[in-house]
Amino acid sequence: MAATPLLELRGIGKSFGPVQVLRDVGLSVWPGEVTALVGDNGAGKSTLVKCISGIHTPDAGTVLFDGREVSIGSPRDAAGLGIEVLYQDLALCDNLDIVQNMFLGREIRWGGVLDEATMEEMAGETLRNLSIRTVASLRQPVSRLSGGQRQTVAIAKAVLWKSRVVILDEPTAALGVAQTAQVLEVVRRLADSGLGVVLISHNMNDVFAVSDRIAALYLGRTAAQVKVTDVSHAQVVELITSGTSGRSGAPS
Repeated sequence: MAATPLLELRGIGKSFGPVQVLRDVGLSVWPGEVTALVGDNGAGKSTLVKCISGIHTPDAGTVLFDGREVSIGSPRDAAGLGIEVLYQDLALCDNLDIVQNMFLGREIRWGGVLDEATMEEMAGETLRNLSIRTVASLRQPVSRLSGGQRQTVAIAKAVLWKSRVVILDEPTAALGVAQTAQVLEVVRRLADSGLGVVLISHNMNDVFAVSDRIAALYLGRTAAQVKVTDVSHAQVVELITSGTSGRSGAPS
């Protein structure tokens, strides 16, 4: 494992008027690992992700990337560092094909003309490197893809653009068993290739199937960040619902 986390949050606080949503939140994301971010509705997961992605600016705390303190004031700042957030319903455009989606806003041009051949070659190579073989054609509209295929294409897009931290927001929420397994396999490959992956999920089976660490939020605070091998399903549920695992020596 690397000596320092790829992304580290220390003492993050965020309020909206009189409502304090995040209080002294800490999170470490290591390269080559999947960190599951769990918590009940209202625990602060979405606000924390928006602070990481530059949509919100924290009121307090420090963000470190590769061990150095950084300021993420906008989504452009986050993208410049290599942080990519893949939202469940907003990652792709239905009316565009796979290649167009993967290069949206970053098209390759030669003499002012789109270099379709190069873009298609790069998109295909990225999918192959992630062992994604369920897509019949790179030129089919995304609207014709299954939910699992859409998620794998969105993940491949993040890899194509050299993202270093990929945050996945409930990527399997609307998928069947086979499609969920397909997406989780790609998530694992993503981490195995050296990226830091944050998986936001309410599904404990998914969390334990693919994650290396679990970070639990409770009422806007970090309840614990632990290795998956050190906790049980029941203990994680207790962290989510009460903020403590009830076991001696549990990190908090």
